[in-house]
Amino acid sequence: MPDLSIGSEEHKRLFCGFFVRSHDPFRPSDIVWPDLDDATLSRLKALPVWDEAARTEAATALRIGTLGRVEKDPLLAEAISLQGYEEQRHTEIIRLLAQRYGIVLSAQPAPEIPSDPVRAFLQTGYGECIDSFFAFGLFRIGVDSKFFPEGITSVFETIMQEEARHILFAVNWAAYSRAQRPLLLRPAFDVWRGWNVLAEVAGRLKGALRMARDGGRKDGPDSQAGFTVASAGSFGEFSVRRFLGLCLSENERRLAPYDARLLRPTLVPSLVRRVLGLLPGSREARPGRAPSSPAG
Repeated sequence: MPDLSIGSEEHKRLFCGFFVRSHDPFRPSDIVWPDLDDATLSRLKALPVWDEAARTEAATALRIGTLGRVEKDPLLAEAISLQGYEEQRHTEIIRLLAQRYGIVLSAQPAPEIPSDPVRAFLQTGYGECIDSFFAFGLFRIGVDSKFFPEGITSVFETIMQEEARHILFAVNWAAYSRAQRPLLLRPAFDVWRGWNVLAEVAGRLKGALRMARDGGRKDGPDSQAGFTVASAGSFGEFSVRRFLGLCLSENERRLAPYDARLLRPTLVPSLVRRVLGLLPGSREARPGRAPSSPAG
């Protein structure tokens, strides 16, 4: 494939175009939810994610939608607004599932409109790069263990793939935004972006440690950070090596269908490969490298 100049008009058309073309226009109201036996229903209700999932998706939809409304570039505005719509659709799906199966969702305060939409979008995008990487592996374990029946698995398969599209768009948007700045201002953007990435990582570590200390309780402002931790035990026992290996392979599988010239998130996969190299046992096979984002 010919080289792609990051920050060019071609790059913008590529990452916006792939996102708009790959949108699935289904309506949540058309989902046919399956009947569940008592054991499956109990497992579904016991999964400690529903409150946090509903809260996070609603907040994410607002943050992304806000940037879509103020973005002046028509092509970027279309793609960003579409992503906000998809996140809002995730919120609706979770609420419909809860209503269908009698899952009680706690009342949540309305999310705040971000005062800095660009920063909010950047933080959200890199946060999703972290969360989705581990969610991909957890979802694969849930599918392999038949934790959910097929009718529910297929719904969340769609959501997982939409999240893969979201993180791919986010890292390309960030790289495009950097390239659009004058050369002398790019180092400042890199520092600003790096600070936001570190803040997202630190927040998740803080939340995970807090949940470990509090015995799994996920209340409070850092609850999103422990989202994956809260879910992991519900799918049974599995080794750290197996889990991290699945996260890597699922991350690559979900991003593979899209144009190879698009940048991929690399920060979390690179760190996980290093961790795997330190764990006992045989080393993981090193997959071929895709184009990378400086801070994804």
